[in-house]
Amino acid sequence: MTNLTILTRTELHRLGAVLFGFGNLGELPAEARRGLPIGISVAVTYPKKIIEGISDLPTPAYRDEYNRLNERLDNIVTQAAEFLQRRGYTAIAQTRAQVGTGEEEINTVLPHKTVATRAGLGWIGKCALLVTEEYGSMVRLSSVLTDAPLETATPVNHSKCGSCDICKTACPAGAVSGKEWSVTTPRDNFYDPFKCRETARERSARGFGGGTTLCGKCIQVCPYTRRASFG
Repeated sequence: MTNLTILTRTELHRLGAVLFGFGNLGELPAEARRGLPIGISVAVTYPKKIIEGISDLPTPAYRDEYNRLNERLDNIVTQAAEFLQRRGYTAIAQTRAQVGTGEEEINTVLPHKTVATRAGLGWIGKCALLVTEEYGSMVRLSSVLTDAPLETATPVNHSKCGSCDICKTACPAGAVSGKEWSVTTPRDNFYDPFKCRETARERSARGFGGGTTLCGKCIQVCPYTRRASFG
């Protein structure tokens, strides 16, 4: 492992990243990755009590933690980018100011979860969320784009969901088709983001008065999440 890779890993640990990885983005369109070849994926996790609490509706505590984790991620990726910039490399923190909050956007140019699959952190579940072996889908993600010559992971190109349809059955929007993701499968072929957003807004209004679009049911029921958060 190169010295720069070790130093960057150490810095991400220090900044509070729970999971992270480095991915080769060379197969993605240059405009999507700002012409930069490497993506750093960063994840932080929800506390298990927050996930336990959303079995019926999204809660005020879930909304508050969602906002807190997003702020934490913006801080981590900003400082990580500055760390690489001080060493002479180009690095762009993919903060909410850069890529949007997700409240209005259905599509983003380069989703954080795409960087995460290239960095080996997990796969895209049937509900279109990243699923990790360690924490299921109870993670929030951000990313950094860079030209720093970091050692990259083996990308994840296929789902590990198999025949599991728990998130499909539980989805209150009927947004999950039950088809599996692969790196060549467009999201809209297995998941309906419009149905998800409409129902999430309704559930958010009932759960905490609205203002932020959240549901979380697919996070809470995922077997990988439950193995991580409930033992």
